[in-house]
Parts: sequence; structure tokens; C-alpha cells
Amino acid sequence: MIDSRVVRTYRELFRSPEFTPLFAAASAQSAALAVGGLALGVLVYDTTGSPLLSALSMFGPAFAHVVGAMALLSAADRVPPRAAMAVLLAASGLGTAVLAVPGLPVWAMFPVVLGLGLLGAVLGGVRYGLLSQILPRDGYLIGRSVLNASNGLMQIGGFAVGGVLVAVLSARGTLLAAAGLNLLGALVAWAFLTGRPPRAQGRPSVAQTWRGNALLWSSRRRRNAYLAMWLPNGLVVGCEAMLVPYSPGHAGLLLAVSSVGMLAGDVLTGRFVPQRWRGRLSVPLLVLLAGPYLVFALRPAIWVAAAAVLVASIGYGSTLLVQERLMALTPDDVHGQALGLHSSGMLTTQGVSAALAGAIAEYTSPATAMAVMATASLVTTLALAPGLRPPVPAPSTAAG
Repeated sequence: MIDSRVVRTYRELFRSPEFTPLFAAASAQSAALAVGGLALGVLVYDTTGSPLLSALSMFGPAFAHVVGAMALLSAADRVPPRAAMAVLLAASGLGTAVLAVPGLPVWAMFPVVLGLGLLGAVLGGVRYGLLSQILPRDGYLIGRSVLNASNGLMQIGGFAVGGVLVAVLSARGTLLAAAGLNLLGALVAWAFLTGRPPRAQGRPSVAQTWRGNALLWSSRRRRNAYLAMWLPNGLVVGCEAMLVPYSPGHAGLLLAVSSVGMLAGDVLTGRFVPQRWRGRLSVPLLVLLAGPYLVFALRPAIWVAAAAVLVASIGYGSTLLVQERLMALTPDDVHGQALGLHSSGMLTTQGVSAALAGAIAEYTSPATAMAVMATASLVTTLALAPGLRPPVPAPSTAAG
């Protein structure tokens, strides 16, 4: 890690060697996920008419993340990061192309979707572990906030463009466009990132993954950080999984404004929140994340729904603040696995929440399911709040 430099502004960030190609590769993948997820959700909903299957098609890869977290995450610190990123992005592109095969039945799509989730579990750990090497410790928060902001922008553009592409090219044609974006990210990673040795010694294995996870879970403060990043926002993603069934004709708009809010929250917390406030804002932001979704119990008009989604999504900025706490508590040589565990756990809870919301909607309505999931998120936040009150510890306490 480059500890001799200071990275506190966007200019300093993009002057850091290799941040720009990492940013570009991550942006291409984010756009692919947005375009492909919307296309797949529309394709499955049009074919089956099922809110549950539509939600599972969009968020199903998250279920495989729990397998990746339990068995594969030791690879995040034990493989050369440039080669790993390029190979995993290329494989994701090929898997997305398979989903576009004409005549592929819905039941056959789900094994492919789960396979993409397994790839994503390792890719997240590799990417964010590499970020912690490219930037000094005090630059990680702004670097991660910019990657999150890019993710938000790519989702905004991806959902908007994806909606147009679905209308013009069909859902399967849009999936091919998403596959091409993944392959572009693979080329950028291979061509412009520097080859590095693995961060940790030894071969990746299930046993190494279990040992690393046990180390990470052994600290009460790290456990609190993980639960705060996994549960409240995972339940809110259950609300988002109902946006297509709630208003199929406006789903692109609702998903896009969600990304706008997420972008605003990441920029505010990553760039403008002073250090002394960071430990105090996590809980208020988590409350903001869920609260506006309660309005869906009243089945609001689309402009009210869009405003509620926009405001709520600002609360996703809480994840950056809690993630900074996690990094301060984690030894450097397991940063990749720590961040991969965060990503996999978060996506797993999102997938479970999407399935749960879809199941509730099957017996009630998408609007009712959204209100129920928002309430569950608020209750979970209140239960976790005592563990989030202490300020972010200094890096010197990382042995935690």
C-alpha cells in the first residue's frame, strides 16, 4: 500500500497510479449489471408474470455469494489481482451472453444467474482489496466513495439506457449489450493495471477461507460493522426488487432515481462529511434509507413514489461510514477477504430479501411487500444502533 502520499481530494485521487483504470473497469461492470439486471427482470416478468421470479432473476446472483463467502474468498488475497479481475470479468460477460440465447427456458437461466453470483463474490474481494493497495489508508474512503458514485451513475445510465434498449432491441438483445460491457471491463483491467503478486501467501482453499472468516468474525466490533452493512440495506433492496412489479412501465425511472439518491449519499459521505461526524451519522442515514418506503403502503402516484425512492436512497451512504470502521479494525493482509465478506454478505441478504419481498407480494401486493420490508429494516436499525455509537477507531487499534 502507498502510505507516503495523501489522498483527500478528487484531483489527488485520480492522480494516484492505477486508480483510473480500476475505476473504468469497475464502471463497465456496474453498467453491465444495471443493463443486464433490468433486461433479465423484464424478460422473466413478461414470460411468467411472477413478481417472485422477476425479483429472483434480478437479485438471484446474491444467493451464490454466500457460497463464495464460505468457500472461495481466500482467493481474493491469494491470486494476482490484475489477472483475476480480467478473467472474472470476461467470464461474467460470457455468462451474461448465455442468458441471451433465444429459447432458453426460465428454469435454465437460474443456474447461470447463480454462477454469475459466484464469480461476483470473488471479484468484489479482488477489486476492493486492490483498491486498498493502490491508495493509502486515509484515501480509502474517498476512493471507495468514488467507485460507489460511479456505480450509481452507471446504474442511472444503465437503467435509463437499458429501458430504451429493451424497447428497441428486446430484452435478449440488451443482455448481449451487457455482456459486451463486461468484456470491455476485462480488457481495461488487463491492459492498464499493473501485475502484482498476491497480498497473502499460500494457496486459496476452503480451509483458508474458513480461517480468514473466523478471524474476521472473532471481533465483536467487526461483527457489529458487518451486521450494520448487511441487514438494514439488504431489507431495503427487498423494496427495490418490487419496483418492476409495482409499475412495470416506470421501473426504469424508479430504479434510476434510486441510483441518483445513492450517488448523492456516497458523494456527501465520502467527500464532505467531516471525520468527527462520521461515527454519528450511520444510524440516521440507515433510518433515512428505510423510512420513505413506508409511503408505498398508500400505493402512491408514480411521482410520489419516485420522490420517496430518491430520498431513501441517500441513506445508502451509511455503508461507507461503517465500512471505514471495518477497515480500521482489520489487518492489511486480509483486506481483500474482509471486503469480499462484506460484499458477499450484503448481496446475500439482498437476495434473500428480494425473495422474501417477492413471496409476500405473491400473496398480497408489491406495495404491501415494500412497506413490510421497510418496517423490518427500521426495526433492525434500532436493534443495531447501540453498536454503532462509538466513533470510528484510529488505525492503530486495527488488531481489534
